[in-house]
Amino acid sequence: MAQVLRPLKTTFLNYQDPNLIVGLDESDDAAIYLVSPDIAVIQTIDFFPPVVDDPFLYGGISAANALSDIYAMGGDVKFALNVAAFPEDLNSEILGEIFRGGAEKVREAGAVIVGGHTIIDREPKYGLSVTGFVHPDKIFRTNGARNGDVLLLTKPIGTGIALTAKQQGMYDLDEVIESMLFLNKHISTLAQMYDVSAMTDVTGFGLAGHCLEMAESSKVELVIESHKIPIFTDVVDLIKSGVVTGGGMRNRNQLSSQINNLDELNTDESGFLLDLLFDPQTSGGLLIAVSEFDAEKLFDDIKNTNGNCWRIGYVAHESSDINRGTLLIK
Repeated sequence: MAQVLRPLKTTFLNYQDPNLIVGLDESDDAAIYLVSPDIAVIQTIDFFPPVVDDPFLYGGISAANALSDIYAMGGDVKFALNVAAFPEDLNSEILGEIFRGGAEKVREAGAVIVGGHTIIDREPKYGLSVTGFVHPDKIFRTNGARNGDVLLLTKPIGTGIALTAKQQGMYDLDEVIESMLFLNKHISTLAQMYDVSAMTDVTGFGLAGHCLEMAESSKVELVIESHKIPIFTDVVDLIKSGVVTGGGMRNRNQLSSQINNLDELNTDESGFLLDLLFDPQTSGGLLIAVSEFDAEKLFDDIKNTNGNCWRIGYVAHESSDINRGTLLIK
């Protein structure tokens, strides 16, 4: 993706808008633009082909996934535009159910759909362009993680493996669908009350990929305690039986060199762990770096308000020059 964006960065190299807070130079979840001393606009877009057979559920999952970028940056969703592609012969009732699923999820977020755009394509695709607001002093970024911070994760991982196994008739998706439909809104709001230094949502690069983004942009080393990672039921067995995803393999091939103890993990016994950690997630949880002092309080607040949360690791207390921007998996 960095190579794809390089021409855009060159085009705007000498153009600096003082009100642009987050743009092409950042590895964050959305763009942010200052419009007043108290309001910054967050803008994001995301869409993808169906991940489940039910069109209503597909619409809801895709919408939740797109909305999550706003929550990952500490924002409040205001409105959204539908983005859709579909074959000419697609039953209009199916398309209507996709839109209805998305609309219900946007309404749950306390926002509205104000329009959109559709095109004809061979394969259905659906998502949202989402606009949110955030106070400029309350933006969450990926680049603020500090030595000694605790890492929290708010959803299990393994959606990519599970969805692939479902296509092969090997998996019941009920648990995964419930998780993908869950909005990260409330947890983002709670995070504003604590000493959170960095936050992102776990999606296409997998847990390891998004940890590496945070480590690299913060210039620290992240330590993941693999035995503490929440995993959807039976996903490890699926990996060991040979179920993998193309996206996961690409993530692993492109990013695994930044794992400090890679040689220890490239074994028959623990090789499955890399497939799991680089598995692309759909509508994944929030990865939160929070001070050790506030970690337990935020953890309890999330759990006590019907959210899920796991303590999965920490930012190394000291990061040597050679280890900054890397990941250690225990």
